Amino acid sequence: MNNATILLLPGDGIGPEVVAELSRVISWFSDKRGITFDITTDDVGGAAYERYGNPLADSTLEVAKQVDAIVMGSVGGPQWDNVERHLRPEAGLLTLRKELDLFANLRPATCRPALASASSLHEELVSGLDILILRELTAGVYFGEPRGTETLDDGRRRAFDTQVYFESEIERLMHVGFELAAKRNSKVHSVEKANVMESGVFWREIATRVGKEYPNITLEHMYADNCAMQLVRQPKQFDVIATDNLFGDILSDCAAMLTGSLGMLPSASLGVEVNGKRAALYEPVHGSAPDIAGQGKANPLATILSFAMCLRFSLDRNDDADLLEAAVDQVLADNIRTVDIAASGVAPVSTSEMGTALLRALDKLNA
Repeated sequence: MNNATILLLPGDGIGPEVVAELSRVISWFSDKRGITFDITTDDVGGAAYERYGNPLADSTLEVAKQVDAIVMGSVGGPQWDNVERHLRPEAGLLTLRKELDLFANLRPATCRPALASASSLHEELVSGLDILILRELTAGVYFGEPRGTETLDDGRRRAFDTQVYFESEIERLMHVGFELAAKRNSKVHSVEKANVMESGVFWREIATRVGKEYPNITLEHMYADNCAMQLVRQPKQFDVIATDNLFGDILSDCAAMLTGSLGMLPSASLGVEVNGKRAALYEPVHGSAPDIAGQGKANPLATILSFAMCLRFSLDRNDDADLLEAAVDQVLADNIRTVDIAASGVAPVSTSEMGTALLRALDKLNA
């Protein structure tokens, strides 16, 4: 694709800072690689609440439904903690995922060569690590009904959420998992809690059935708690981990620290393909980090690597995605680090300085 429509949603906290560096990268690709970008920038999360009175305006959602891809920063902050739940920043992101049916969340946990020593695990455990966590994103306990709090007749209060999955929701996620594994190392771990949850038994049954359609892919089942332990015990045993919304949320953050920093991890959320096109949202795994917002300390690389996933999955520009990922590796090899990944004795660079270094690396690799 040589012409692309992109919706940029900087969001809250460090979101505007990291998206500003991404905008520089997008301009570089437009100038140097022959891609024409039609960019729309809007608000989401707390910023949208302040502007529109809603964390996702109807007008923003309509644009989101039309573009080739959405690239987002982050949402949330303590100033919105007391806002009604349906108006909190996170509600805007959940609505975006649900309305666009972005059911497949791809969260790679790749330990880049220069950062193997930055992991919280021993270097030999993570060197060469390349895991893809596939999280179901539009169902499960985050969306299930009924949910709420209530006071019983005897005065006791309780809260409840409901874990609900339809057969079709599990089927389509597992198909994506097996298709991704076919392009990687041909192994899928299906992760649930079939030992204590009916939804886990259901998940395992359907994953097993779908797996029979992919005889060349190895399928293994694992309980979620064991998976968390194995991620810090022997992480390189995994290739693709396919799991539900809640477990995927937790396990992907656990896997993030194997790579050295949350600030390095991108993600893609993909919808159903219709007439050769699918809705797609790309965002860093890290949050809004309000404690460092506006200080120039944020690492923009997760957002930039999310754009590399956009180039690969939405724009069919694999060579450009490879180039951008190589530039990130080059910057890290040159020992240029933001504070979250700076080794002892290395002076960290600012958010914008990291962006400048990346552009220099792109120039060098593109020469």
